[in-house]
Amino acid sequence: MKDDMKGINETVRTKRSIPDTPPSPVSLSSWSAIFVKAKQASQFSGEKDRDEHWQALEVAHRIVFGYGHLTWEWRKGIRSYFHPLVFAVLYKVLALFGLDTPWFMAHSPRLLQALFSAVGDLYFYKLSNAIFGNSVAKWALFSQLANWFMFFCFNRTLSNSLETVLTLVGLYYWPCMRASPSKAPLVLRKWGLAIAALACAIRPTSAVTWVYIGLLELAVTRDRLKFLVLEVVPIGALVLGLSCLLDRLMYGSWVIVPLNFLKFNFLSSGGDYYGTHKWHWYFSQGFTVMLFTFLPFSIAGSIKSKCWKLSGLIAWVLIVYSVQGHKEFRFVLPMLPIALMFSGYSLSVMAKADSDSRRKGSSDSHMKRPSKVGFAIFFLLATNIPMALYMSLVHQTERN
Repeated sequence: MKDDMKGINETVRTKRSIPDTPPSPVSLSSWSAIFVKAKQASQFSGEKDRDEHWQALEVAHRIVFGYGHLTWEWRKGIRSYFHPLVFAVLYKVLALFGLDTPWFMAHSPRLLQALFSAVGDLYFYKLSNAIFGNSVAKWALFSQLANWFMFFCFNRTLSNSLETVLTLVGLYYWPCMRASPSKAPLVLRKWGLAIAALACAIRPTSAVTWVYIGLLELAVTRDRLKFLVLEVVPIGALVLGLSCLLDRLMYGSWVIVPLNFLKFNFLSSGGDYYGTHKWHWYFSQGFTVMLFTFLPFSIAGSIKSKCWKLSGLIAWVLIVYSVQGHKEFRFVLPMLPIALMFSGYSLSVMAKADSDSRRKGSSDSHMKRPSKVGFAIFFLLATNIPMALYMSLVHQTERN
């Protein structure tokens, strides 16, 4: 009888202890709702980058209403109209319903981008689940939602934000990114190719990412010739053709934006006019600041997971971008979720270790101190939330 009572007491104490599994889908939804509400607060912050307005919203306003200033990039033909057209459609809808008031015109674009970001979060979870499993996917989503820079930048109307969404969606459809590439339906690859081509149409520098993915796919696929001739060439040509037709319509003459972009930014180093950084800036300052306190977790997760194709993707993009003198945080935004996926892997390992230790050891000893993963969550939230709120609501605030 005493043994039975002892077992019951131990069971009760175990149930009262910190959960040994990642948050359930219900609790994750609650966290997501909290962060979405907080993200909406950033609608009232200032512009992080002038490109939010001058390279997107101002151009969209000119398309729909016939007036608005175009910066020199549009006169030189180094910007595609694909990205502004997204917001031009939104402005046109607002005008048709008589909602083209200052408040709606100022706030609806970021609400639309918030919707795109939510799609990115969904596919980030699906991608993490496809590569590492459900437990890692939950912790990876937590890392993405809690990271200060994703909070700060993902909802902004920068082309980099939409590029990041397309990168996450596209990566999910590439068989080479799955744990078992041979088991993935090849039809998914066509969707991945189309999304990759669209990302390159919006930002030509996105090709840096997709060249790596394409070579990786080429290495694992069995039908290399079919992949190149019947998929890459026709899909790429179709999207490039549509992009050129759109730019022909908007510019009034034939303009090959990717070529002009390449000439200006890579062959002539025109971007250096806006400032330069040392070659190691992304490694020593830029990307490390974006990760912030998630950095040690991401490094540990990269090593423990041994998913070198993802680690290689991050390294490849950072190295290629480091060649250019002009560097900005947002240029490598598409790589931040990948790094945060490794953070999710690290947190998942910690949670499993806590669970195993509780099963093996005395529950009384674990009642006296928090679990390692619990401490990690507290540390990450305590450091990232204040940073996110300050950067979104205080730093460089300008009222429109």
